[in-house]
Formats: sequence, structure tokens, C-alpha cells
Amino acid sequence: MSQTTTRLTRTEFGDLFAKRWYRSSSQGGYLYSRLCRPASGNMSMQAKKTVPIIFFEPDGKEHEVQAEVGKNLLDIAQDNNIELEGACGGELACATCHLIFEQDLYETLPEKEDEEDDMLDMAFELTETSRLGCQIVVNESFSGAKIRIPDDGY
Repeated sequence: MSQTTTRLTRTEFGDLFAKRWYRSSSQGGYLYSRLCRPASGNMSMQAKKTVPIIFFEPDGKEHEVQAEVGKNLLDIAQDNNIELEGACGGELACATCHLIFEQDLYETLPEKEDEEDDMLDMAFELTETSRLGCQIVVNESFSGAKIRIPDDGY
């Protein structure tokens, strides 16, 4: 099977976004991707709202980070080089992003889905305030939150 690819440049599509079109003759379809950054300096980017949170590693080491409101805690930890595995990529198929919350913050979190509860059954150091980081989205009430990463047993 031969496959033909055509790549068009930014100039061909204008200055707003860099765009690439791929045409696959063997599949008879198109795949479109856009690089989401301004191609010129005339478009301002809004700053993302962040709140400070502190992750505590099992050995007691602290990491204070600026957590972007609207992102989940697994992504925030990984973006800040904090060791939180997330083996399933945040698809709710493991418990490797298990976190332990302070009681006050835990009580403000949305209810656990049954699937999350099932995955937490496999977690080390399970507590009453345990949740999976991939399921917890940061909001402004997280400002100053202290979140513990439990020992994974290794």
C-alpha cells in the first residue's frame, strides 16, 4: 500500500494558527491538527489562574507548586516533576495516582464514582480521605492545600 502525504505551510493558511493537513490516499480521509499558539504577536494570550498547593512525598519532602485551576492533580504533579506515576494515563484504570487529603479539603471534593472506589481498593496506605489524583480537578478553594503522596510500597 502506498501512502501519499501532503503538507501545507502556515503561509498557505494565514497567520492565525499554524495548520497542517494530511491526506492519506490509502485511508481516503483527512487528519487535521493545529498548533495552538499565535503565529503573530498581535493576539494576546490570557494568563491561566493558579493557586498554590503543597505536595508531601512519603519521605516528608515538600513541593509547593502553582496549580492551574481546571487541571487534575495527576497532571499538575507530573508537570512539576513530582513523582506520581499515573500508570494508566489518567484513565481510571489503576491506583498509582493515589493521594491523601486533609479532612477539610476532602469534604469539599465531589463524590467518588464507583469506578474510582474500586480502583482505590488496590491502593497502598488507603485512608478515609484517599482519592485518585486523576479524578480531582483543582479549583480556587485548593489554595494552600496540603496533599500527601502515600508510600507505594516500593
